[in-house]
Amino acid sequence: MLKRFSYYLLSVVFVAGMVACGGKSHDHLDHDHEHAEETEHHDQDSEEHDHDAKGAHTDEIILSPEKARAAGVKVEEVKPGVFHGVIHTSGKVMSASCDETTVVATISGRVQYKNHVSEGLKVAAGTTLFSITSAGMQLADGDPVQRSRIDYERAERDYTRAKILIKDKIISEKDLAVAKAEYEAAKLTYTSMKRTRSEGGVAVSAPRGGYVKQCLVNGGDYVEAGQPLAIITQNKHLYLRAEVSERHFGEVNKIRCAKFRTSYSNRLYDITDMGGHIQSYGRSAEVNNSYIPVIFEFNNTGDVVQGSYAEIYLITQDRHNVITLPLTALTEEQGIHFVYIQVDAEGYRKQEVTLGESDGERVEILTGVKQGDRVVTKGAMQVRLASASNAIPAHNHNH
Repeated sequence: MLKRFSYYLLSVVFVAGMVACGGKSHDHLDHDHEHAEETEHHDQDSEEHDHDAKGAHTDEIILSPEKARAAGVKVEEVKPGVFHGVIHTSGKVMSASCDETTVVATISGRVQYKNHVSEGLKVAAGTTLFSITSAGMQLADGDPVQRSRIDYERAERDYTRAKILIKDKIISEKDLAVAKAEYEAAKLTYTSMKRTRSEGGVAVSAPRGGYVKQCLVNGGDYVEAGQPLAIITQNKHLYLRAEVSERHFGEVNKIRCAKFRTSYSNRLYDITDMGGHIQSYGRSAEVNNSYIPVIFEFNNTGDVVQGSYAEIYLITQDRHNVITLPLTALTEEQGIHFVYIQVDAEGYRKQEVTLGESDGERVEILTGVKQGDRVVTKGAMQVRLASASNAIPAHNHNH
């Protein structure tokens, strides 16, 4: 009986101990769970704090001063100033009429090229360009050179006889003067043809030096005396013909000068810098189109090709208090234009802008920037690439 009671007492103590141990273990687990939840919440708060801290500079592009200098980045402070009205149009570069000379045929016959004449060839005054021959041809008046010789000999005989007859008062002084004039004209024609006569026919030379602008006949063609054979230009002066829409007719008389860029070059030419001026402008639109021609004359600097098409900026009256930037400050994305504003020594911000008129060098900014902003005018593409690549580390300095 005593033995059974002792065994029962030991069992109760054992169970009580197990219960006690189980309670402590549960409390400990609850404590650990609460601690884990607090840690997780703290970590989440930290992540949100870090995200907010980084988000404050998500629009800022970081480019160190050293990298900016290496990339050629330059900044300009925005200041309103004087600009001008601009009519943006197109046109063509042409040779000036005062610089052109037409070479004409001196006799009728078949024409042949001499000295490898071609367009663009530089020639000196007196250079033989063509020869014209009537050999083997059945011309109504015969060979021109032979005919001139016959006319000269006949005029010489008539003038000699007239000088004899005047002594006997058989003819008047007027008749003698007519005979003398006919003789001198025939002599001049024959002497000229004889001097230019060669084995291949009568030579036709350049009346003055310059460049062959255009050949108007082909070798072997039959030409009449006086027919144009070629055009020679000295290429010293050029015309710029701008085609202005008739809706700008009210502004045509306000045009002061022009800038233009040819189709083969990115260089912007200024008429004023080339000694140019406005030559004339139409008072009405042309018959076959609705454009008004505006003509400028300028000195050829040697690198403007006549006949080339051009993009033209016609400059009109001055305008004051206008914000402008160089075209190099602009970048474009899907038709929208942007600039980059420097916010501090190594921070830049991308800014959308609205454009106004442009003269090919600077452009009017209607919205997006204000006076005092520091805008990247050179190296904007490098700043854009730094933004797109995300190669620059996050901005950590305080403003």
